[in-house]
Amino acid sequence: MNNDPLVQAAIDVRLRAYAPYSRFQVGAAVEMADGRIFAGCNVENAAYPEGTCAEAGAIAAMVAQGGRQIHRIVVCGGTDAPCTPCGGCRQKIREFAPPETPVTMVSAGGTVLLVRTLADLLPDSFGPDSLTRQRSGLG
Repeated sequence: MNNDPLVQAAIDVRLRAYAPYSRFQVGAAVEMADGRIFAGCNVENAAYPEGTCAEAGAIAAMVAQGGRQIHRIVVCGGTDAPCTPCGGCRQKIREFAPPETPVTMVSAGGTVLLVRTLADLLPDSFGPDSLTRQRSGLG
């Protein structure tokens, strides 16, 4: 049993995922530096590409409450294999997190299966600071 509130939030929200097609429920939770936690789950749609990922839901919840900086993130896929964020979600996380941000993948029971930095998952990433460098001619 994992006592980390961020892990527990990802576990709990996974159970509320709407996944009638894949039956693959995913929960994600992001934590800001001030300790606030926001969770999201995957929401599938009969028009398959219109579904949303758990990470996107957690980020949207954070932004809706005024958050702009992810301190760490946990993803729970519910199996004994790590459920890593998809490529699109890696980029969404990068919008609100620096490359050194830890991304933790856990089992349904909270066992840590894999920990990577965002830089490990999205090397040589393009983020908000890339635009600043380009505008200033440092690009």
